[in-house]
Amino acid sequence: MTVDVQTEIVIDRPRAQVAGYAIDPSNAPEWYVNIESVEWETPAPLGVGSKLAFVARFLGRRLAYTYEIVELVPDERLVMRTAQGPFPMETTYTFAARGNSSTHMTLRNRGEPRGFSAIGAPLMAAAMRRANRQDLAALKARLEALPSKE
Repeated sequence: MTVDVQTEIVIDRPRAQVAGYAIDPSNAPEWYVNIESVEWETPAPLGVGSKLAFVARFLGRRLAYTYEIVELVPDERLVMRTAQGPFPMETTYTFAARGNSSTHMTLRNRGEPRGFSAIGAPLMAAAMRRANRQDLAALKARLEALPSKE
């Protein structure tokens, strides 16, 4: 069974500011509720082929996995896929300007749990949806508290 969770939010900040902050791996532990740490496995800056090691807590378990950046369109789209980890996962961020000062951001996670994890796919999708809503709300609150960089 495929897990496919898409969450959206409008953030009252310009697209370049939202995208720049959201795709910076060093910021992930600040706005992702479950991410404990991120380490570069390849040299910065972020680009196609970059690899990042994440440590997270999800459904009471510690998860360690590596994402590889497979697509990066500045201020528009980031796609990363697990190169290793508990199950194959792809995460996509998209950013669309709403006027001059707001951004519509979409966060999509999709993958195919294998083995025993496949049985819990519906529970996993619901938990991901809740976490993603919290993550985007935290991102919105954090960015809207900062001075605008128009």
